[in-house]
Amino acid sequence: MTSIPEFFTIAALLAAFLALLSIWSPRQVSVKVSAVVASVLFLPLAYVAFAELLSKPKPVNLEWWKSSADEATVLGSTAQEDRGIFLWLQLDGIEEPRSYVLPWSRELAQQLQDALQEAEERESGVRMRLPFEQSLDDREPRFYALPQPALPPKDQLDGPQIYEQPSTET
Repeated sequence: MTSIPEFFTIAALLAAFLALLSIWSPRQVSVKVSAVVASVLFLPLAYVAFAELLSKPKPVNLEWWKSSADEATVLGSTAQEDRGIFLWLQLDGIEEPRSYVLPWSRELAQQLQDALQEAEERESGVRMRLPFEQSLDDREPRFYALPQPALPPKDQLDGPQIYEQPSTET
C-alpha cells in the first residue's frame, strides 16, 4: 500500500503546524512545552496506527475513493456468521488486491458460496457487482461465476494438407 507514507507526511506536517502555533501563542512556557511534546509524541503514534491498519480488512462502507467501481474479481473469501463476509478483491485498474469486509448477511453469504461452487465446476473465477454499494436490494445477485474460459483457437490452415512421404535414398 503506497498511500501510508503520504498520509503520515500529512499528519507530520499538521503536527508541526500545531507545534508552531503553540510556540508562537501568548501562553505560559509550560503550556507551550507540553503542546510541543504532545505534537512530537503524536508522530510515532500516527505511524504505528497507519502501519497497524495495513493488515486489517477495510469495511466497504468506508471506501470512498473507489466507491464508483462497477465490478471486482473475488480472489478469496471467508464468511463468519454475525461478524462479516471477508473478501480479497482485485479492483479493475488497481495493481494490488485489497482486503474488505461486508456486513454479515446470510443471503449474501449464500450467493457467494453458490458462485464459488459454480466457478469451481466451470474452472473459472468469481466476480462481484457493485462492491461498494450500500443498499442490499435484491435486483440481481452480487456474486457470479465467470463463464468457462474458451478453448485456445485451433490453427487455421490454408486448404487441405497433403502428406508427402520423405524420400528414402541410401
